[in-house]
Amino acid sequence: MSTKVLLATNNAKKLRELRRIVAEQGLDIEILSLRDVESYPEPAETEWSFEGNALIKARAGVAHTGLVTLADDSGLCVDALNQMPGVRSSRWAGPDHDDQANLDLVLRQIDDVDEPLRGARFVAVVALAAPDGREATTRGEMGGRLTNAPRGANGFGYDPIFLADDQTVAPGVQPLTTAEMSAEQKDAISHRGRALRAMIPELVKVLGLEVS
Repeated sequence: MSTKVLLATNNAKKLRELRRIVAEQGLDIEILSLRDVESYPEPAETEWSFEGNALIKARAGVAHTGLVTLADDSGLCVDALNQMPGVRSSRWAGPDHDDQANLDLVLRQIDDVDEPLRGARFVAVVALAAPDGREATTRGEMGGRLTNAPRGANGFGYDPIFLADDQTVAPGVQPLTTAEMSAEQKDAISHRGRALRAMIPELVKVLGLEVS
C-alpha cells in the first residue's frame, strides 16, 4: 500500500508536477491535494518570506489531516521593481484579481524598462510538516528576464512573460517562455521543480522509505 502525502494546494498543475517528480524517483507515494481531503479553512499567508508562508500552509495541512504535508510558496522577483511582487505575486493586482490581471500590471509597471534591465527570477520554497513535529524547507530559483508581451498557454501565473536563462537555444531560434515549454522541459529547470527535488530526501527520511 502506498504512503499518502498531502500537497496543500488546489492547483492541479502543481499537483501533476509533484506527482511526476515522485514517479521519476520510483517512490511508492500517493500524493493527495486539498480536493482529496475534508475541507478546512485555508490559512492566511501573513508572512513576508516564502519560507514563512510555505510553513504556514504545511502546518495547517498536517494539523487538519494528520498527514505528512508539503506546501509551497512561490513568486516572481523583478529587478526593476526592487524584487517585487515577491510574496505578493498571486495578489499583485489585488486579492480579487486573477493571473492575467497580475501579469498585465507587471508589464505596465516595466513598459519603459529596456530589455537588458528586465531581469527577473522565479523563487519557490517547499515546506514539509510532519505529525511528529519535524519540519523542513527547500528553495529553488530560476533566473531569466521578462518579455514585452505574453506568449504560450502551457503554464500559469507569470509563465507567459518569463524567459528562463537555463534553456538551450539554437542560433537564430527564439527562446521559449515557460508557458511555451512542455511540462518535461519546464520540470527540468523550474524553480518549483528544483525545490521539490531538493525536498525528496527529506520526505523519504520522514516517511521512513527506501529509495529504489
